Amino acid sequence: MIQQSFKYTLFYVYQITIFLYTFKINFKIIQMNILIDGLHFPEGPAFDQQGTIWLVEKEAGNLIRYRDNKYDRIQVDGHPNGIAIAPDGTVWFCDALQNSIRRYNPADSSCDTLLNKLDGKALKMPNDLCFDSNGNLLFTCPGSESTDGTGYICCLRTNGMAHVVHQNMYYPNGLAFAPNSSQLYIAETGSKWIWKMNWNALSCQMDSIEKFALAGGQIGPDGLAFDEEGNLFVAIYGSGHILALDQSGIATEKIQTAGQNPTNCALDPYGTMGLIITEAEKGQLLQLNHTKKGIL
Repeated sequence: MIQQSFKYTLFYVYQITIFLYTFKINFKIIQMNILIDGLHFPEGPAFDQQGTIWLVEKEAGNLIRYRDNKYDRIQVDGHPNGIAIAPDGTVWFCDALQNSIRRYNPADSSCDTLLNKLDGKALKMPNDLCFDSNGNLLFTCPGSESTDGTGYICCLRTNGMAHVVHQNMYYPNGLAFAPNSSQLYIAETGSKWIWKMNWNALSCQMDSIEKFALAGGQIGPDGLAFDEEGNLFVAIYGSGHILALDQSGIATEKIQTAGQNPTNCALDPYGTMGLIITEAEKGQLLQLNHTKKGIL
């Protein structure tokens, strides 16, 4: 009887050990550093060529510049949402309130509107944006509902012309180019899928559109960021974690956040800051050490 009880005890200890080990792999238990607290819906972290981190404070109408443990707010009004740094150092962002694509120049503190209409109609609440290898801007326009299926992806070419490149999506959200710059990945929050497609930077057209990975989550995938090896990091809004996917779309790690609403993430291309996360529920800019480097 004692031997039998001992066997059961060992069995349960073994099961608990396996469970904890699995839990630790799936949800990395790590201490995140809070770089900024008390933000009003932070979004879109991005590194510039000097290593400065830029982000938006959507509900306060601010851009935020963070460097060397200091930050400052830049009032731009509207609802800035998503950030992309141009090669000339200007900060491009979507404005979901003014339905526009805007640009801030740190050199002279000027801010201008680049696009607010497409074929005579207002843009559909622009959300996130990125540049291709030729300097053309890709951005998502999801609208306000995740179930209406009328979201689209738009391209603003270097010559100032804009056109829709893909449409009929259920809340297209974050987007990012893989390291080879020829494949574009889109988070479709409404369907909870990540899509991938080939992108031609000369013709500004896409093809071979296919599902890449089901990101899941209570609400769905939000912002995307690649590391230099081609692994994709996805902020899962409403589910409190960052999901890492390998080049085959297989989940390799889940990084838990204290708040439930991570909106976006970025990996430091210089290998110093690691992974940077914006989290909206608690209003924080977070940092954790990570071995992967991002791409500019």
